[in-house]
Amino acid sequence: MVAIVDGDLARRVALIESFDEPAFDMFGVGEVQRLADVDRAPSLIVLGVDRHAQLEQAVAFLRSEARFVGVQLLVLAAADGDATAVAAFELGAVDFVTDDVTAEALAARIVTRLTKNRVAARLDVHHRGAEVVLELTRALSSNLELREILYLVVRRLADAIRVDRASIVLGGDDPSTAFVIAASDDEELRDLPIELDKYPEIRRVLDSGEPFVIENSTTHKLFELAQVEAPANYRSLVLFPILFEDEPMGVVFLRFCEPRVLSDEDNFVLRAIANATGIALRNASLLHDLRDQSRRSRSAHVAAEQRLKALQRYVDFFDSTADGILVVTLDGEVLFCNPASCVITGRSEQELRDGKFEQLLSPDGLERFKEIRASFAEGIFPNKVDLPIRTGDGRRCVLSVSFSSLLGDSGVITSLRDVTEDRATARELTKTKEFLQRVIDSSVDAIVSADMRGTVLLFNPAAERTYGYTSEEVIGKVNVRDLYPPGVALQIMQQIRSDEHGPSGVLHGYETVLLGKGGVAIPVMLSASLIMHRSRAIGSVGVFTDLRAKIQIEQRLASAQQELADQEQKAFIAELAGATAHELNQPLTTVMGYAGMIAKEFDTGTRLFRATTAIVRESERMAEIVRKIGKLTKYESKAYVGDTKIIDIERSIDSEPPVTDV
Repeated sequence: MVAIVDGDLARRVALIESFDEPAFDMFGVGEVQRLADVDRAPSLIVLGVDRHAQLEQAVAFLRSEARFVGVQLLVLAAADGDATAVAAFELGAVDFVTDDVTAEALAARIVTRLTKNRVAARLDVHHRGAEVVLELTRALSSNLELREILYLVVRRLADAIRVDRASIVLGGDDPSTAFVIAASDDEELRDLPIELDKYPEIRRVLDSGEPFVIENSTTHKLFELAQVEAPANYRSLVLFPILFEDEPMGVVFLRFCEPRVLSDEDNFVLRAIANATGIALRNASLLHDLRDQSRRSRSAHVAAEQRLKALQRYVDFFDSTADGILVVTLDGEVLFCNPASCVITGRSEQELRDGKFEQLLSPDGLERFKEIRASFAEGIFPNKVDLPIRTGDGRRCVLSVSFSSLLGDSGVITSLRDVTEDRATARELTKTKEFLQRVIDSSVDAIVSADMRGTVLLFNPAAERTYGYTSEEVIGKVNVRDLYPPGVALQIMQQIRSDEHGPSGVLHGYETVLLGKGGVAIPVMLSASLIMHRSRAIGSVGVFTDLRAKIQIEQRLASAQQELADQEQKAFIAELAGATAHELNQPLTTVMGYAGMIAKEFDTGTRLFRATTAIVRESERMAEIVRKIGKLTKYESKAYVGDTKIIDIERSIDSEPPVTDV
């Protein structure tokens, strides 16, 4: 079911008309609390909001209700509102759409999302069912206590289907009586007898061998016909037969406090568990019988051989398992081997039975097995021990081996699984991880990675040098937003999700500022990207190049360039002064010569003599100035008028050495 929480009535109606699925439950965004009254939690909620505050309030309510935990959220936001995709994804949304999208396009996205959810749910349920069957098979080979196996069944069943109470009921020799031998909510429950007249639902399944479902016990006629009261605490009942060779041995009994209908996926899990339980019960009984027979036998080896032959019809179970199974004596002789063990070891059944278990092992595996065999006498049977062997064609393989007591003090059941490729893959992954870690640690650029909540997960040594923090101070303790000035982290995330600086999800060559320890602003060049997993962003990573050294070099270069320009200016002035003095000397010499000649033509004291004398005097003064200009070696200035400055000739020439008498 999909629930639309949107205040836009026209949009809701348009969406309903374009959607092929059954009708939605519809509410305005201000009525999101009404979802708590819906009988069945939706699988997807379409939340229409105009503002960021609406988004936060609605999500806070949904996350506060246990029944909505895990329900996927698609945010439909106003294009001109302040609700952003970044905020929506940070609050746990799986998709974000602006309200300018067409109803048909939005409906298509919803259908796609629901289809993905259903496929994922079916795969998850099948996977959980397969895990349960595998777990029961392992329990049979490593734990022979019947009670522990049965309690494991009901506990795993309760977890897999989320049932309020799961129990196993086995029929007794008396057709009117059955026994509750395990319950998910009571580990201590053992062999509780019940009268089948009071449980007509159990009797029906034991008689028919068919599953039976009661969706609402308060209205079901079965209890009226049997003249018994319907269960007061449980509304829905599901019973599935435990079969072996098509004969019902007992019942897997599920009870729910609220009305409940199992999905096809839940029925698959229930059927797999019930079938595995039947096999587990039969084979647990088989192994217990073998143990008892061994104790009564004068010769443990002969007793084991006889028992295995007598129970040959149960060997089909072992033959169908993917794990290799060997039954060996404490001396290492092989009494039984299934087909999988022949494939794993590369030897025929006869080769295995004619030899000993030690002969399969490589020299290093043999030393390890000697230690394990010594522990058998103390009742210690290790599980999942890696032992290397040599196969029939000489290959070296690594087996994960589990041991358990089978025939009292005279035999051991040995489970084999080839993990050669798994161990090789693990080693390669370890090498790859170590190599990548060395690359990250050796990087001259700071590398910081965080999850979608902002918690820092990676902080390499270069980041420590750049920020001034140690990795212990940051990883798992600091939010990545605190490593930037206020608001910068959000801007960077928006840039990553846009295509302004490259493809969406990637940011290249972006200059920004970090916030180091003590509030120090650090200019950097940033390259960042989102970390994707199955088309979903699970984190981000940034690579930072510290620009402080570059900026200092640029400043020093600019200063050097300015100093060079000043030196060039001074050199130019000196050259100009020398050229000017040379050019002025010739006319000044001519003026002084002619002025002296004219002065001699006039009588002393006359007005023209005084004027000519003044010309000579000022020309000599001008010649002195020109001489000083020719000696300029540096550029010094002095105030002239207002803020105007002119060259100070006296300070700009080198001091002349004093004249001394010879």
